[in-house]
Amino acid sequence: MKLIAGNSNRPLAEAVANYLEVPLTKAAVRRFADMEVFTEILENVRGQDVFVIQSTSYPANDNLMELLITIDALRRGSARRITAVIPYFGYARQDRKTGGRTPISAKLVANLITSAGVDRVLTMELHAGQIQGFFDIPVDNLIMGPVFVPDIEKKFAGKDIMMISPDVGGVVRARALAKRLNCGLAIIDKRREKAGVSEVMNVIGKVDGKICFLVDDIVDSGGTLCNAAVALKEKGAKEVHAYAVHGVLSGGAVARISSSQLESMVITDSIAATEAVENAAVVEQLTIAPLLGEAIRRIAEERSISALFK
Repeated sequence: MKLIAGNSNRPLAEAVANYLEVPLTKAAVRRFADMEVFTEILENVRGQDVFVIQSTSYPANDNLMELLITIDALRRGSARRITAVIPYFGYARQDRKTGGRTPISAKLVANLITSAGVDRVLTMELHAGQIQGFFDIPVDNLIMGPVFVPDIEKKFAGKDIMMISPDVGGVVRARALAKRLNCGLAIIDKRREKAGVSEVMNVIGKVDGKICFLVDDIVDSGGTLCNAAVALKEKGAKEVHAYAVHGVLSGGAVARISSSQLESMVITDSIAATEAVENAAVVEQLTIAPLLGEAIRRIAEERSISALFK
């Protein structure tokens, strides 16, 4: 197989390469003076099984264009199969029409990736599972259980814990973790008046005296989790921790979380850590490199990926 890294998250790509003991393929991704993206694959890829590792995180449009142009370069270089490994799938939050004359951008991005010439997609914790149906090619959507469950068991073994979904849409995700950890489940009922602003309305479930874990796929501004932590503490929660797969953490999110009632926040390295994340005492980053690497190995060897989560 061949592994190619884009510029969005080089450390994660190198960690995956180390796990697989496969060197990253030499490639040049650079910009013209007007910031056009140019990609050149510097090794032979004819007849190869190629995996392009690129999150479409900030700057989302630049990283998306890098991915598309790299895929096109590989297709024109006669690669046998091209798999887009997208740990964080940008535009996933735009998965439906939210009002009149609004786009479904996740579907548009799926069309762009498919048209570029990719054969399959490997991603992690899509914001909505139905995004898999936006593609007419195979999509493997990895779940966070193998990353988060061992960490929680290691830190909180024998304690009275409870999984919390920060909204109704995340219940399936929180329930899956609760089942694996054999603990209870509660739900935050919230109302979002506009993008980036949320209001916690109620806590469904008994959290008094519990160590609570807010489980989410994406943390952006951090407002939802911070408000949820306040509501849980008011209902008697002993401690509140947050586990989120994709740490977008835009603007002053890290400072907001650091000054909130959250004891800790755990994210993964699906998005490269900013300086603020690295310096924040309350934020911890877990690596998904072994999980991603094992999934890549199984795709290359035509083995089951779902067996990873049983």
